[in-house]
Amino acid sequence: MVKPTVHDIAREAGVSLSTVDRVLNGRKDVRPKNAERVKAAVKKLGYVRDTNAANLAKQRRYKFLFVLPVGSNHFVETIVSSVEEASGTQIVDRADVDVLLVNAADPHAVVDRLKMLDLSALDGVAIMVPETPQVRDAIAHIKSAGIYVVALVSDLPNSKCDHFVGIDNFSAGKTAGALLGKFLRNETGSILVVTNSMVARDSIERRFGLDEVLARDFPSLKTLPTIEFYDDPDRIHETLSHAISAHSDLKAVYSMGSGNAAMLDALRENIAPGQLVVLAHDLTSVTRQALQDGDLDAVIVQNVGHLVRSALRVLRAKCDGTNIFEAQEQIRIEIIMRENLY
Repeated sequence: MVKPTVHDIAREAGVSLSTVDRVLNGRKDVRPKNAERVKAAVKKLGYVRDTNAANLAKQRRYKFLFVLPVGSNHFVETIVSSVEEASGTQIVDRADVDVLLVNAADPHAVVDRLKMLDLSALDGVAIMVPETPQVRDAIAHIKSAGIYVVALVSDLPNSKCDHFVGIDNFSAGKTAGALLGKFLRNETGSILVVTNSMVARDSIERRFGLDEVLARDFPSLKTLPTIEFYDDPDRIHETLSHAISAHSDLKAVYSMGSGNAAMLDALRENIAPGQLVVLAHDLTSVTRQALQDGDLDAVIVQNVGHLVRSALRVLRAKCDGTNIFEAQEQIRIEIIMRENLY
């Protein structure tokens, strides 16, 4: 069967080829009546646009940017490595991909860096920073320039991003609760919860998921108030040391975010190996070694390569006006232990 062409659409709709081209490219300078005729002809003929061929013919190149937090964050390092790896694949054919590192702890600094972007040279942005009023305004400004924005790892639900790419963090917290409950079955005691900052949406959702499962299924385990480290190694050592000495019934530590290197060092200084159950997120060089050494019992993981490739595919689909395949872009939650370390 011969595939319909733009010429067929023009004949069916009774309009010019230039009108068809403007409608297919989403331009606004078309009479509404003619635009409807073209859309009806596209549907009737079953026309499917070859966006790759169209972009090649126009010699179009895409420009995508990953905005990531700066600092001693091994998880971000794995994302940067995956961005560099993905840059050489077919996903970013005829595309340039860059990384911008920002001080995510300072929303004003984040906004200042975003304001410096040349928006006329961008097509899409994947952003991983906490949602604040300042960041919401900056994202609104970026989107007003016709640039697509996806939230990466931690959702930005009030910023009207075009898509979220990451695991279901509420489910990730529930997974942590189930693991802790099974590791500590029939025991009574408290669980220390730590993270870099509770401003980050992923930590908020993980905490909600954790509390729901433990309260429902393991009521003998009590979760303590979340300790925030704010990327401060001295604070990590001080607060962990105090919490361990203050809670004689402490059974486990759950790290919901980054800062695992300093946290693990502090735990090694204050407890004997195997004294507490310890869970963390994301497989990095630090958590991998901790699993091998027995300092971590399990790590809840999202495939970073899939995360980056998904963000690029989503941005590309948004630019091309094509469908996003939700099943392909669903980032799975994995549980890694020393026994299945890859």
